[in-house]
Amino acid sequence: MTESMLWSETGGSDGRGWNSSREKDADWMVPIKRGHTVRAWVNVIHGCNEHCTYCVVPSVRGVEQSRSMEAILQECLQLASSGYKEVTLLGQNIDAYGRDMNPRRTFADLLHYLNDNLPPNTISRIRYVTSHPRYFSERVIEAVSDLDKVCECFHMPFQAGDDAVLRDMRRGYTYESYMNIIRKIRAKAPDASICGDVIVGFPGETEEAFQRTLDLMEEVKFDNLNTFAYSPRPNTEAADWANQIPTDVKSDRLQRVQALAAKHALERSQRYVGTAVEVLVEDRNPKNGNEVMGRTRQGRQVFFEGDIKELKGQLVMVEVLEGRTWSLVGKLLSSPIKV
Repeated sequence: MTESMLWSETGGSDGRGWNSSREKDADWMVPIKRGHTVRAWVNVIHGCNEHCTYCVVPSVRGVEQSRSMEAILQECLQLASSGYKEVTLLGQNIDAYGRDMNPRRTFADLLHYLNDNLPPNTISRIRYVTSHPRYFSERVIEAVSDLDKVCECFHMPFQAGDDAVLRDMRRGYTYESYMNIIRKIRAKAPDASICGDVIVGFPGETEEAFQRTLDLMEEVKFDNLNTFAYSPRPNTEAADWANQIPTDVKSDRLQRVQALAAKHALERSQRYVGTAVEVLVEDRNPKNGNEVMGRTRQGRQVFFEGDIKELKGQLVMVEVLEGRTWSLVGKLLSSPIKV
């Protein structure tokens, strides 16, 4: 561990007595593209120590390096002063946050720290990506369930449903251990959305193995699923394997998972119909200038009539009138919520 990755803890800086600070954060002082004016991405851990056989990230981005909680908080406060209302914490394996520090920290610690130290009327929502099922902690479920600023949304890539394929991918978990995480989320945070990633056509994937992916999807019913057909990446182990899947088979499997994902997404959207949801207004609907769009705490897009000049960046309550596959349609119920 380098000197720049060491932490000190003197206590007394906040309600939990945390005052751990890196001696250097200069490696993070680079220009950042936000891409929006209401919600922003905030890197919290760089690199990855995993070596999934299909992934190029470890060879490109290097080993894991966590930012100090103080540096992350300061960036969030600077964003708030510029008008941002929501941050998404980023990490290739965000559950590894803090394990390279001394003393060690956890991602749940970071969520508590930000929730406790972000003042009212600054950042009102915190999201994060991406979790790794191998390292996911029940303390994160508790944080999502209990902390008022942390949104009820879990991004939990499963990649495949077959244990042999998961082993070949070197993912470090099984169908059943993944489902154990989902059951714990459903028990502790029943209103949370669950999103995921899946790869079809990984080398050696049989039709029977692919069916296990569909089985897992049926059991979870993801709110949103990012779907990919396996594509060999340079300098990755799986790219050189002889048991590659034909392109037409990969295409067929991709269409099947996309159809099932859309079916489940529609089911999950329809559960909101007739309810009132909190929406952070982001933009004008590009297809209808009389409407604005925003997102629920669970991450669903919502469209409703409103004046973007008055509502942008505001939290409002919206009654959901229609549930679509990837979005909701509603009507404004309230003036902006004070936070």
